[in-house]
Amino acid sequence: MSSMPERPATSSVTRLSRPARQAQTREALLATARRLFIENGYGGTSIRDIAEQAGYSQGAFYSNFDSKEALLLELLRGHMQAEAEQLAVLVAPAQRSLEAILDDLQAWAGTLDSDVNWSMLSVELQLNAQRCETFAAAYRAIWQQHAQTLAQLIGQMFAQRGMRPPVANEAIASALMALVHGLALQRAATGTAATGQMVVIFLRGLLALAENSTT
Repeated sequence: MSSMPERPATSSVTRLSRPARQAQTREALLATARRLFIENGYGGTSIRDIAEQAGYSQGAFYSNFDSKEALLLELLRGHMQAEAEQLAVLVAPAQRSLEAILDDLQAWAGTLDSDVNWSMLSVELQLNAQRCETFAAAYRAIWQQHAQTLAQLIGQMFAQRGMRPPVANEAIASALMALVHGLALQRAATGTAATGQMVVIFLRGLLALAENSTT
């Protein structure tokens, strides 16, 4: 008695769409570049290094990024976006008490102390901005956009509580960014910063100087 022909086994692996594959490639290149920039420095890392260690060709690199500088800027943009999203969750809800917000901000800022890798990468960004005028212009544009986003969140935090900050929201945002990233970098170099605590002291000082917006 003859047996029935076997059906071909159905693959359990789902084939990714082309956009999904490209997104996967892009994320792998970004992650690999971030690691190599930290380990070897920006100047000590080539496009070939990034592509090969990510498991792709240089052609795949150029399909996703115009240059090594463009990739570095994308790392900055992604970090800034994630930071803004985290702060929006903590600061924006009007129903949260001010003390709860300050507690969460202190905990959030404290996590930056442990992100030594980003502190080191931020140095690479700043050094490259000093070397390349075109890169510096793009770097400033991303930084300023982030500052504007933070200024809006700060404005909401004060306005929702009927308070008027003692200085412009934009000035507070710039000072907060300098404080947070400067202290995180200092801790990475010396181990002697307390970013979360200092951020809350800074904000409490502003709140103490704030005026009632209804007067």
